[in-house]
Amino acid sequence: MEGVKKPITVFLVDDHEIVREGVRSMLNAQEDIEVIGETSSAEDAPRRIRQSKPDVVILDVRMPDGSGVDVCRDIKSENPDLAVLMLTSFADDEALFNSIMAGASGFVLKQVRGNDLLNSIRTVAQGGSLLDQGVHDRVLRRLRGESNDPGEALLSSLTDRERRIVELIAEGKTNRQIADEIHLAEKTVKNYVSNILSKLGMARRSEAAAFAARLTSPKDEGPVGDPAPPNWP
Repeated sequence: MEGVKKPITVFLVDDHEIVREGVRSMLNAQEDIEVIGETSSAEDAPRRIRQSKPDVVILDVRMPDGSGVDVCRDIKSENPDLAVLMLTSFADDEALFNSIMAGASGFVLKQVRGNDLLNSIRTVAQGGSLLDQGVHDRVLRRLRGESNDPGEALLSSLTDRERRIVELIAEGKTNRQIADEIHLAEKTVKNYVSNILSKLGMARRSEAAAFAARLTSPKDEGPVGDPAPPNWP
């Protein structure tokens, strides 16, 4: 019908049935959001997502049969414009930065309030990015060399433009978004990313993600405790 806005279509990937049921019920109660598919399997997810063609994928970081980060990397390589929102039970810097390097648009805890999750979905569906400000600031400080960590020696080999590209990757931007930000062709940005990985002595983005996670992980904090139950409305 003319004048009726198309709802945001969402695909759920989580091995916990109760989580999927809770999220699905909440999302389908919204006029502007519709769940069009779901799976409990990381292995099955790329094929199902490819068939469903959703606007947003909500993706569990860790599943018994595979990594949500790997799924994110696979589906983003096929469709860079697809918005991926990573969902996890733990505040884990390593998972966060692996997700960013894989191209995720956002990263939220399962105990997030329902309205916050809805807002997150709407934000990433519109091309926005979600990052915890405290972790984001810590990443940028370390990437800019404001750290005593010996790993900074590797970053010193990067040019100012390459550091800027790494900062934009840390903000969750895709190659296309980075290209728009610094006024370069997307292919040129891809070449820059390849050169950055080469300078860091890494063959894959996942290695760079692990490196970034090590640099940005707080060294004076203990392990994160068990999370509270999800706070769905």
